[in-house]
Amino acid sequence: MCGIVGLHLRDPELYPQLGRLLETMLCQVVERGPDSAGVAVYGDRRRCPEGHAAVSVLVPAGTDFGVLGLPELLVTEAGDTTVLAAPVSPDALVAAVRTALPDATVVGSGTDLTVYKGTGHPRALAETYDLAAAQGWQGLAHTRMATESAVTPEGCHPFSVGPDQCLVHNGSFANHATIRRELIAAGHVFDSENDSEVGARFVADRLAQGEDLDKALRLVCERFDGFYTLLVTSADGFAVVRDAIACKPAIIAETDRWVAMASEFRALADLPGISDARIYEPEPERVYHWQRSIPLQGQGVTA
Repeated sequence: MCGIVGLHLRDPELYPQLGRLLETMLCQVVERGPDSAGVAVYGDRRRCPEGHAAVSVLVPAGTDFGVLGLPELLVTEAGDTTVLAAPVSPDALVAAVRTALPDATVVGSGTDLTVYKGTGHPRALAETYDLAAAQGWQGLAHTRMATESAVTPEGCHPFSVGPDQCLVHNGSFANHATIRRELIAAGHVFDSENDSEVGARFVADRLAQGEDLDKALRLVCERFDGFYTLLVTSADGFAVVRDAIACKPAIIAETDRWVAMASEFRALADLPGISDARIYEPEPERVYHWQRSIPLQGQGVTA
């Protein structure tokens, strides 16, 4: 079943409240996915200071991060996930982790993004991640009820397989095995058996080829069969899309101060100014996309 929530802040005065607002939203969809929970936060300078890159990793207990040999390395442990930040590029940090820590699984990277994934009750995991104290301009979270793969940290959402990119998914892709084979043939390496990772790597592949988020998600509608609601974020974007039947729930709310999306309205009910928000259900196979760098008006594009 799974639960999705996401919040894109237009008003910088709300940035200090991002984590608290996102935690409240997450806790309203716990019943939709009690197996595990994952969170992505954009702009939390506690864990990814200015001028640094951050990499979120799953590693064996007792891992010695000193082997990375990086100056000013900031290490934050949060349950199953450890966030590493250093004043280097994201590519350099990811390469250092993969070289020095071959047993590590990279689950997020970028200059603005920190990702947390773990199994257990979502409310407890929110405390483990210290989500309420997070600050930033954008975040998303997911509670999982596993249907396609095992309940493991690697199988949790969000899937972040490109720099400052994330995808969360409610539903299932019927033809994920076919697309997985195509991506593997093109050189992609997978970290889990989760069908949602196939969607994330497909989107990341399209973005790496120069397409924008809107186009990448329209191609998801063309290539993927099944039932899905997706929330996808990038370094400057926030986007929602549903399949042609749109049987998986989704609701969007907008004000001058924020844009929010959730699987159920109750996750939005405590947002500031919700009584004045424009609230609507996204239409099938229509991409709703908001950009951080321009006046953020919803732009629906039919696939």
